[in-house]
This record gives sequence, C-alpha cells and structure tokens, in this order.
Amino acid sequence: MMEWTLTILFAAAVLLLILSFYKTKQSSSIVEQQIDQLTFSLMNEVNQLKQQIRHIELDADIIVQEAGIQAGASEHRLLLREMLDLQNRGYSYESISTKKQLTKEEVERLLAPYIKTKEERGKVANES
Repeated sequence: MMEWTLTILFAAAVLLLILSFYKTKQSSSIVEQQIDQLTFSLMNEVNQLKQQIRHIELDADIIVQEAGIQAGASEHRLLLREMLDLQNRGYSYESISTKKQLTKEEVERLLAPYIKTKEERGKVANES
C-alpha cells in the first residue's frame, strides 16, 4: 500500500511540474506580447515625433524664405541657438561670453530680443 501511495505522489509531482512549465511558458508569452505592444507604440510615437520635427523644419524654412532672411546667416543662427541654449540652462552672460569668445555686452545685445524679463513673463502668466 505504501508503494502505491509513493507512486501516486510521484506521478502527481511530475504532473504538477509539467503543468508549472506549461503555465510559465504561457505567462512568458503574454509578457512578450506586452513588450512587443509597448515597443510598437514607442516606435509609433518616435516616428510621429520625427514627422513633427520635419514639419517644424519645413515651416522654419518657409518662414525664412517668406521673411527674406539670407541663407548665409546660418552661422549667426547657430551661434544664437547655442547661446540661447546655454542661457536657458542657467549659464550667466559672463560664462556664455567666455565659452563663445564674445564680450559680455555682445552676448547681452544678441540675447536681448529673445529673453523675456520676469515682469513680462508674469504679465503673460496672469493674463492667461
């Protein structure tokens, strides 16, 4: 009788082991599907962002052409872009002038049209 009990318990253990492998495979398959869905959605979002960037670049080109801005001013625009980036990241006019090898007055003059004062920002925020 003891032998039959051990045989039945051993068979049940083997059956449960096989069942656990099957369930693990199913759950890993579900996780893989979820990862694939997430990957596809992220790829779609990245592609949409790339498309929006292309549209913005094209719009900028159109505005440049309509405004009659010279194409040779790209170096100036690049300098302004870099200086605005540095200023937005918290760099002082002195450190920007040092990095770009300009005087502090030149940096202030070039950035002045693009930098809103705190009062102007407060007015816009309060008007909204």
